[in-house]
Amino acid sequence: MSTMPQTGLLTEEECYQRLRKAIVDGTLMPNQHLVEMDLVKSMNASRATVRTVLARLEQEGLVERERYRGARVRMVTHAEAVEILEVRAALEALIARYAAMHATDADVAALQEILEDMRRCQERNDLISYSENNARLHRKLVAMAGHHTAERLLDTLNSQSVRYQYRTIMAQGRPESSLREHREIVDAVAARNPDAAEAAMKIHLAHVCETLRQIKPGV
Repeated sequence: MSTMPQTGLLTEEECYQRLRKAIVDGTLMPNQHLVEMDLVKSMNASRATVRTVLARLEQEGLVERERYRGARVRMVTHAEAVEILEVRAALEALIARYAAMHATDADVAALQEILEDMRRCQERNDLISYSENNARLHRKLVAMAGHHTAERLLDTLNSQSVRYQYRTIMAQGRPESSLREHREIVDAVAARNPDAAEAAMKIHLAHVCETLRQIKPGV
């Protein structure tokens, strides 16, 4: 006799998106254990769905599973965060090039509006909001570029190192330098100059990477 499927349960994709967001936004902390039955109850999903989702997140580097010990949110080390940023720099330089090639007047206006929001945040020393707008500007460049492979890879890289993204902007003198670097990127994109946009992004992320290297692990 076949068993009727339960109704009202989250689909695999819904469960994946919800659990992934909880990891990326810090609701679930690094090294936090992920107990299958607790997730089944809290996410209203079947056990098979939860296991599949944990396997997907393990492939993305967000979860690690050990035999007899279950799953937990993976801790990205400081050294690994630097490596991730180095790879991200190469991809984002490509993104900046494509964004300059494909930019519309509306795209440029949107970038300039975000840049102005960043300037206001920097002036009032609201570094959390500055960092959020920083990420918003980078997402806009990705959308403009239309390079789907780079977008997919960046999404994975950014999700793994998100907790380090706020640290660099806190470094002394970094907000002013960051704003100037972003303005150079936006100006190059607005001029539809792919070479200049790519070069400006490389310089920007090289400085971010150097700042992250200088931050003591655990700070």
